[in-house]
Amino acid sequence: MRVLIVSQYFWPENFRINDLAEELVKRGHEVTILTGKPNYPSGELFPEFEAKPDEFSEYRGCRVVRVPIVMRGQGSGRKLVSNYISYVLSASIIGFFKLRKQRFDVTFVYEPSPVTVCLPAIFYKKLKGTPVVFWVLDLWPETLEAIGVVKSPRILSWVGKLVSYIYNRCDLVLGQSKAFYEGISQYCEDENKIKYFPSWSEPVFLESSNSSVNELMESGSFKVLFAGNIGDAQDFPAILLAAEEIKSHNHNIKIYVVGDGRAFNGIKHQVKEKGLEDIVILLGRFPLDDMPAFYSAADALLVTLKESKAFSMTIPGKIQTYMAAGKPILTMLSGEGSRVVDEAQCGLTAKSGDHLGLAKNMISLSECTKDELLNFGVNANTYAEKEFDRYTLISQLESWFEEVSLSSKENKL
Repeated sequence: MRVLIVSQYFWPENFRINDLAEELVKRGHEVTILTGKPNYPSGELFPEFEAKPDEFSEYRGCRVVRVPIVMRGQGSGRKLVSNYISYVLSASIIGFFKLRKQRFDVTFVYEPSPVTVCLPAIFYKKLKGTPVVFWVLDLWPETLEAIGVVKSPRILSWVGKLVSYIYNRCDLVLGQSKAFYEGISQYCEDENKIKYFPSWSEPVFLESSNSSVNELMESGSFKVLFAGNIGDAQDFPAILLAAEEIKSHNHNIKIYVVGDGRAFNGIKHQVKEKGLEDIVILLGRFPLDDMPAFYSAADALLVTLKESKAFSMTIPGKIQTYMAAGKPILTMLSGEGSRVVDEAQCGLTAKSGDHLGLAKNMISLSECTKDELLNFGVNANTYAEKEFDRYTLISQLESWFEEVSLSSKENKL
């Protein structure tokens, strides 16, 4: 099949869509990516791309079509909105001018946020009749309200109407957790179009790495690793409160943070101001190839989200990745994410914002025997293989592609 992937984010940015695109090529599909210029999560254009942009026009057999966008920057809501709008306009106009001579069997839209990423695909559907499969990883307008970006009921209502417009023009709407069904169905008239499609465990984290990151993580302590985006949604202030609690009890626990994001500089300042430099170690962003070594060196893996109805319906993508790494998982999040960890019996859970619960769980894990920790990791692997198997999920996605493509062709006859 000829598959067009519409995604604001793509390699060298680190997102699961990279793995999907590569796998589709391996399965014999012709894949084209319509994306922006890499600037996530730092907010600045990646130096390696700026130096040699031509080297980023192909990714493991995929053609990569890039369009200019406004960089998202750091800490500016206005820049972020400009970033979102610029991709929609640029992908719709410049992107599809570049693709005007090509035809595709299906368009797949990847949406960790914003929901507007689907608009270019809908525009292309109007021009070419190509069916659209939309993978919803972030519920709008609920997420906007949850992180405080939009507080006006009127604006949230407008966003809801936009979401309804988008969902009702897609051929399939895939929700990343079963709890997403409720959030999607209130905006989607045809509930038969809504399917459950979770993230899979990424194989890259099962591979070995020659990185020397062990030197960055103190061997004599109990090492808790947070890997990923550092933003408002991850509720780092609550993590720091948990760190203060740990410090007051003199436990030899260290929290290593590997990643970057809009809140990074603010958190760095707070860590210094609170005197937590010896407990919370901000290591910054590292290449994807280094991540297996970080996971291997850690004793436990941490995932957090702020309290909100939208986030409680979400299974953060890093949970599947953590499970594949085979290490105990610590959560500070409510709803689906913690439910999955509890069901898998692969770690200890606390509700969103419960820094005391998180601190208590960190201490409890640090006092576990090696066999007890190993058992958590084994349970994580077992559950991931059962519920989040990569081969099974991508095969299901392929079958949906074929169904919507065939249906679209029949409707044209």
